[in-house]
Amino acid sequence: GLGYYSFVLGAWHVVVLTSSVPVGPGSAQAAWLRGDLESARSQCTLAAWHHPRYSSGRHGNDDQMRPLWRLLYEGGADVVLSGHDHDYERFAPQDADGGLDVERGVRQFVVGTGGAVPTPFAGVAANSEARVSGTLGVLKLTLSTTGYAWEFLTAPEGAPADAGAARCH
Repeated sequence: GLGYYSFVLGAWHVVVLTSSVPVGPGSAQAAWLRGDLESARSQCTLAAWHHPRYSSGRHGNDDQMRPLWRLLYEGGADVVLSGHDHDYERFAPQDADGGLDVERGVRQFVVGTGGAVPTPFAGVAANSEARVSGTLGVLKLTLSTTGYAWEFLTAPEGAPADAGAARCH
């Protein structure tokens, strides 16, 4: 009932958070996340919430998510999924302050392409690696025991517009 929880999916620890309640360092959600990450035993971690920490979309970066991103970064998380902006964007692995960190950083995907009218990008945020606007689509993630692969498929064609793979930390 709190809007945040976690579960294990194969080799992955999946954390679902909410960007619509307090997320600051002293918040109940941050305390819960800290404990959840400390007790997690999975090699790979994926987190998801609505408002993106980083975005080239019209809403831009959401600085309020910095404390939770910092906890995920320090806890060795690999991937963050978010939406809110009505576009697709993939970021290089980053720390909580937007610094590129290919060794320990968290890769974020913004996928707001599920039905609302697509919107154009407002610019290009730092460390943005791929951007697709003006179309609906889905992100296909394939999670393995040591990494993940992604493929953004546009609708209705199902044509791949972005694809790649990476290993977990």
